[in-house]
Amino acid sequence: MRKDRPHIGLIPFGGTPDIVPKVIAAHISAYLDLHAIFLDPMANPSYALDKQRLQYDVGAILEHLESGSFRSVDKVMGILDVDLFVPVFTHVFGEARQKGRAALISIFRLRKKPMDTIDVSAVALERAAKVALHELCHLFGLTHCENDRCLMHFSGSLSDLDQGSFNLCRYCKRFFEDAVS
Repeated sequence: MRKDRPHIGLIPFGGTPDIVPKVIAAHISAYLDLHAIFLDPMANPSYALDKQRLQYDVGAILEHLESGSFRSVDKVMGILDVDLFVPVFTHVFGEARQKGRAALISIFRLRKKPMDTIDVSAVALERAAKVALHELCHLFGLTHCENDRCLMHFSGSLSDLDQGSFNLCRYCKRFFEDAVS
C-alpha cells in the first residue's frame, strides 16, 4: 500500500461489535488499497432518533460527523448498529454525500434476522464490508453503475447486496484511481 493514499477513519457508534470495523478495515485495505485508522468510538446518536419512525436520521448523523475535526484522516466512516433512514426511503444500509468527507453504514438490517443483536455472522460482515466500500467510493466521487457485477451497482435489498461484488468494473476502477491519486 502506498503511503500517499488517503486515510479513512473508522468510528464505531454505540454497541457496534468490535469485529465489524476490523473486517471493514481489512476490506478497505485489500480492495481499495487505502489506509484505515480506528478512531475513538462515539455514543449512539440519540440526537438523530426520529421518534415517529423509531429510526435514526442519516442526515443529522452525517452533519455531526462532518462538523468534527478529524485531522489524522481524509475521510471518516461511522459504523452503527441502529436502523437508518433518509426521508425518501424506508431504510438504508449506508449513506454518503457525493465527494463528501463522511459516510455511514449500519449493520442493523444486514443480519439474517435484523432484530438479532447477537448475530454478527460471516454473511452480515460480508454485507457490511460491501456497503462500506460502496459508500467510500461515493466519497471519492463515484456514482451508481449499471453493471450489476460492479461494487457501485445500487443494492436496494439484501439479495441484491449478496449477489453484488467487492470489485469495481474497469470504468469505475479507473475513475476511483484517478480520484485517489
